[in-house]
Amino acid sequence: MVVFTIAIAALYALPNIYGEDPAIQITGARGASVNMSTLDSVTQALDQKSLSYKSIALEDGSILVRFNDTDAQISARDVINEALGRDNIVALNLAPATPNWLDSIGAAPLKLGLDLRGGVHFLMEVDMDAAMEKLVGQQEEAFRSELREEKIRYRSIRESGSDSVEVILRNEKQLADAMSLLSANHRDMTFSQSDAGGRFLLRATFTEQRLAEVRNYAVEQNITILRNRVNELGVAEPLVQRQGAARIVVELPGVQDTARAKEILGATATLEFREVDSRADLSAAMNGRAPAGSEIKFDRNGRPVVLKKRVILGGQSITDASSSADEYGRPQVNIDLDSEGGNKMSAFSKKNIGKLMATVFAEYKDSGKRTPEGKVVLSKHEEVINQATIQSALGRSFRITGIDSAAEAHNLALLLRAGALIAPISIVEERTIGPSMGQQNIDMGIQACIWGMVAVMLFTLLYYRKFGFIANMALLANLILIVGVMSMIPGATMTLPGIAGIVLTVGMAVDANVLIFERIREELRDGRNPQQAIHQGYANAFSTIADANITTLITAIILFAIGTGAIKGFAVTLSIGILTSMFTAIIGTRCVVNLIYGGKRIDKLSI
Repeated sequence: MVVFTIAIAALYALPNIYGEDPAIQITGARGASVNMSTLDSVTQALDQKSLSYKSIALEDGSILVRFNDTDAQISARDVINEALGRDNIVALNLAPATPNWLDSIGAAPLKLGLDLRGGVHFLMEVDMDAAMEKLVGQQEEAFRSELREEKIRYRSIRESGSDSVEVILRNEKQLADAMSLLSANHRDMTFSQSDAGGRFLLRATFTEQRLAEVRNYAVEQNITILRNRVNELGVAEPLVQRQGAARIVVELPGVQDTARAKEILGATATLEFREVDSRADLSAAMNGRAPAGSEIKFDRNGRPVVLKKRVILGGQSITDASSSADEYGRPQVNIDLDSEGGNKMSAFSKKNIGKLMATVFAEYKDSGKRTPEGKVVLSKHEEVINQATIQSALGRSFRITGIDSAAEAHNLALLLRAGALIAPISIVEERTIGPSMGQQNIDMGIQACIWGMVAVMLFTLLYYRKFGFIANMALLANLILIVGVMSMIPGATMTLPGIAGIVLTVGMAVDANVLIFERIREELRDGRNPQQAIHQGYANAFSTIADANITTLITAIILFAIGTGAIKGFAVTLSIGILTSMFTAIIGTRCVVNLIYGGKRIDKLSI
């Protein structure tokens, strides 16, 4: 059993010897697939610049080029970017160099954290002004609907500052009716009225408690959505956590290209469903004379469309999205709405059968401008992706078409499924941790392990002689087990504190053998024969070893439960190290001792 366990652990630890190759991954923009023509262009561009590469392959709709060193990788990235232009995404990557036969049994190298593998660190800030603007806009729409339902006529409803809405009424009675209705429906707002100069004004202001709730919700919901998005896109072991009132820290291990990481995180994509203003004069609208309540938008081919400003439904109402093909093989996205969104869509579609409804793809991008305080100014980019005639009342499930490719439909569904960001976010700080720095940390950690093991092994060998040699064998087996087990666990990540946990485990593993060997010496001094001394030494030391390791294991579990990032990495390696050290120190060494001394008449032990 011991030999089999160590052999399996060694097999799954083996991929770590092969390491990773610096690589470049090439995918099509907006989810499109690359093809053999792209592969030929990449190969030709690299050959023209005499840049050598290890291998190049087209797999699963993307091209992976492996290199022997990072210098060639970075030089090739610039060459490939120049050759392909903006139609493709060229990202730096690290590709495991695991042989196919190991890969076929699911053996893979350890997942390394940001401090060991390198990657990107972002500090992102939630645009609270946009969150407040969105809240006020929703409140304006709510006031309009409620006043219309009660048939209370008003002159206008408009935003007043960043946290207030003004309603201008026609007379004193309407002012009193509006005050009574809205104040009863909106307990989270304070209302004041004025009729000075014949101007009947009702002002509604959000309470401080409500504003604090909205700000906190914007950050927490964005964190959840970012986590979902990164997980959906397959970035291993990301760190997404809150920092302060309005900021979010995101760390992506293994991502060397900040541009690619920005594409993953900064995609504030969402959908808006709007009514097409079919009565509008398109040429007049293009000359700046769009009807009140309407505006010009463009589709992806640059054709103008006049849309009503009022948003029928936003991306926040989407609960699920999936891509598929219609009966003609054209890509489409199937959308499911929550109950509130379903009711809104049903009510609108019933009243507007035969009219056009447009689906608008909206995202926020860095405008390149900064505020006087240094904040990034985001600009909203919108694109009409389809226009469809409402043929019947729509419910909570429907589909959108007009998408160029199946890959684009898949990506759009992915982003919608992960969720629309509650408020735009901007990157206020970005930092790249290069693989060379990570390699330096790995080298230093390995050196610490080696020197720690050498010191411990010399001590046990000199002090306990043949039994010390057995303990040293157990120590090496313990290290193989730790690496093998961590390589087999899908969610385990090795960090720099994790290496510290392994070094600590080396000392703890020998500690168990020291207890056993000292008990054997005590039994020999008490006059026991060697076989009895061995048996009693292992039996009596077990409870002490178990107690000491269980208390440490409990502490490690608590660290894992309440810790984050580096602390969690330390807790994982420590927990695994405790369990493997007990196995090797108690069961492993006993097997070797039995193999050497079992069933023999001996007069003296080398201990």
